[in-house]
Amino acid sequence: MTHSVALRAFLERVGWATASSAPLAGDASARSYMRLTLGNKSAVLMRAPLGGADDPAQFVMIASHLSALGLSAPRCIAQDLAQGLLLLEDFGDGVFARILQATPNREIGLYTPAVDVLQHLQSHPAPHGLPSLSATDWADAAMLSLTRYAGGIMGQMSKADDLHTALANAIARHADGPRVLILRDYHAENLMHLTARKGLAQVGLLDFQLAQMGQPCYDLVSLLQDARREVSPETQTAMTGRFLSLTDQLETEFSAAFATFGAQRALRILGIFAQLSTHQGKPQYLPLIPRVWQHLQQNLAHPALYDLAKICARDLPQPTPAALQHLRSKCQTYP
Repeated sequence: MTHSVALRAFLERVGWATASSAPLAGDASARSYMRLTLGNKSAVLMRAPLGGADDPAQFVMIASHLSALGLSAPRCIAQDLAQGLLLLEDFGDGVFARILQATPNREIGLYTPAVDVLQHLQSHPAPHGLPSLSATDWADAAMLSLTRYAGGIMGQMSKADDLHTALANAIARHADGPRVLILRDYHAENLMHLTARKGLAQVGLLDFQLAQMGQPCYDLVSLLQDARREVSPETQTAMTGRFLSLTDQLETEFSAAFATFGAQRALRILGIFAQLSTHQGKPQYLPLIPRVWQHLQQNLAHPALYDLAKICARDLPQPTPAALQHLRSKCQTYP
């Protein structure tokens, strides 16, 4: 059965075959989203490629866990996990990023409950059996900064050993404490403002199927060092302080962990954005690279990352206009 035939059969089976459809903005993954409208009802159809990394069963499981904690994850209306199909509750159009583009002065008002959600989430046990990466695993993921970003610009790259060792050591020293559930892509394009709900449930959560065990600072890094939008320094300071007060963490220890995982995340995203352009034909991610580079430099300025900063300065080229144009010229030149 082809995927299109399976989709038609699924929609007929669940009573949405006659619905009109409109595409919704996707993300960097291979998933696709459609808003279906049937009379006065609407729902979101999520399609995940079969055999891909994003398992829809994981989405359903994490959504159930979040809902049990009183948080807002889309309710699953119907599913065909074998075909990678989910019909989900429609949270509407109140995406944080879209609201803030129109009304930037609402940033602290929206980010405050988003930080409170993190504290609430991390104060409860996580589901059993989630991946829990070691410091070495986290460093492995950041090596895309050499293979895809630096290699894509310079045509060759330094050996990964120095960067990998320095990053793994920094994580082991400063950010390898007790694990909590992290959603991984916790930022303004994956958060919804649900005006009809109260308290923490006003924050709608999306794109959490890759949730895993991780460090408490990780999702806060995702929120405040957003690759897609500038978060004001005032908001960064206020939200970091709020998180510290809610979680009773020491500022000195937390700042080192935050910088360490900020650097790890920035390095990984540099590589991912370069790869999305050169290997997947998505050059729209290249203009975001300078912001990610600034996040990297901000994190590397922390004294705990002195050794890592020296290696990054030596092995990673700056994203100058010429460097980004070189990546653009290779757009989708790889199989």
